[in-house]
Amino acid sequence: MGVMDTDRIMQITYLTLLGGAIAVSYIVSQRGQMGKVAQQASIWGLIFVGVIAAAGMWGDIRQSIAPQQSVMTGGDIVLPRQVDGHFYAQLDVNGHPVTFMVDTGASQIVLSAADAARVGIDTATLRYLGQASTANGVVRTALVTLDSVTLGDVTQADVRAVVNQGAMDGSLLGMTYLRNFSNIQMTADDLILTR
Repeated sequence: MGVMDTDRIMQITYLTLLGGAIAVSYIVSQRGQMGKVAQQASIWGLIFVGVIAAAGMWGDIRQSIAPQQSVMTGGDIVLPRQVDGHFYAQLDVNGHPVTFMVDTGASQIVLSAADAARVGIDTATLRYLGQASTANGVVRTALVTLDSVTLGDVTQADVRAVVNQGAMDGSLLGMTYLRNFSNIQMTADDLILTR
């Protein structure tokens, strides 16, 4: 048994004895009110269990509350998996932030009508001449050129995209944009895009 193991055993033994001595002295001082002591002990026990559970699950809780995309040194962009199981990327389109769901099944960047209007595209004057097959059926699309698209520290000009005339919850980041990355790696919790 090493020195480190002996030190840990001694620390645990000391803390256990100290905690036991404090608990016994409190019970002795409150011996006339044992019902109240039991109630307080159960409340403190639940608080202790809650704190231990929260500490153990903090990584999951933090990820669920506010998972953030990050840009790592070397140009990697890390997109954490969200609660719904999808990966989302925050891009700057024509100077406006737009959240895209990463969709390897989409061939292009697909803007919802709402996001298109928000980035300065007049959706009323678009010519919806294209069609796309979606899970909800065939929808009409209009080809557009975005002045600028920025992800991380890389900006591209004159990026082709389509605007979907059908109802969409959000915009999609498809393969024409994802091909700009030399490597796309999926782990259990993250999608890592490498330039």
